[in-house]
Amino acid sequence: MGESSVLWLRVAAGLYSLGLLDAVITVVRRREALFRVALSAFGLGAVLHLVSLVEQGLTLHQFPLNDIFETMSFCAFVITATFFAIYIRYKAASLSVFIFPLVFIMTLIGALRSPVSPWSNPIARSGWLLTHVVTTLLGYAALLFTAAASIVYLWQEKQLKQRKVIAYARILPPLGTLDELISKSIGAGFACITIGLVIGVIWAFVEMGTRWIGDGSITVALVTWTVYLALIFFRVSAGWRGRKTAILSIAALVCCVVTWVLHAQLQRRLMP
Repeated sequence: MGESSVLWLRVAAGLYSLGLLDAVITVVRRREALFRVALSAFGLGAVLHLVSLVEQGLTLHQFPLNDIFETMSFCAFVITATFFAIYIRYKAASLSVFIFPLVFIMTLIGALRSPVSPWSNPIARSGWLLTHVVTTLLGYAALLFTAAASIVYLWQEKQLKQRKVIAYARILPPLGTLDELISKSIGAGFACITIGLVIGVIWAFVEMGTRWIGDGSITVALVTWTVYLALIFFRVSAGWRGRKTAILSIAALVCCVVTWVLHAQLQRRLMP
């Protein structure tokens, strides 16, 4: 990939990050505080993204779909263009909760093909890794709380449908309170896991160059994050509440367990 095309792509990823920030704030605070700013930055990022793709194609004299990095970049641009087409026609701003983070992560991966200098400071290396681990653990803890509340929700809902009244069930929070707890913990968990994922991807890129893209644990982490993103989308945009959210929360927790097992194995291999 040409140096200038990489530069444009990384600038586009930086602009897309405002969309990610807007999505996180929307999920956590449940209001679109930065949508107009994020949408403008997303549009400018799409223009620079297109410049990067065109320049890369002219440099290679072929369509830029030769490896996983170029494919990620191209797919991210297609998703961005599709989003703007839908938004112009239908004003479907709620799609941004799903599209903005997805495009940012895909573009970030596409921009991490060209190698950079390795860690020059062991303290910075360890600190970056520690930040990744802490934020990811906080996200998993929030998701664990979400899953626990979801299990109680499903059990209590079943008892109510069967018109059963159990004595100790009265000490449990009502369904409305459980639903509110699930909503808040989902938002906090999504913010932490997303930050942890971004930090982890950048750390792996500096640590392993382009070899990180083929690591199974990182692939599973990306899949887990995508499942969590789908949970957020259905919760915020599609209006999922109660049973549907509870079931998807439990599925997301299962993915997180698999991710953490693989992550622990990766950490043992990489720690000096």
